[in-house]
Amino acid sequence: MNLTDAIVEKEYIIKKIDTDDEELNAFLFSLGCYSGEAITVISHLKNSCTVSIKDGRYNIDKQLAEAIIIA
Repeated sequence: MNLTDAIVEKEYIIKKIDTDDEELNAFLFSLGCYSGEAITVISHLKNSCTVSIKDGRYNIDKQLAEAIIIA
């Protein structure tokens, strides 16, 4: 399951980042988004979603949300 399928306000654990793009991988890592980290979807919008990772809130587009696999 990826972030686009996540229930709002429920905490999930990131299982893996499913991308071959090293730049995208590095960007997500800089946000604190990596395997084993907790993530919560704050809201879903049409082409993006707002997430909470550690103490930060970020708005990520659909492509990034689909690359984040959660459990």
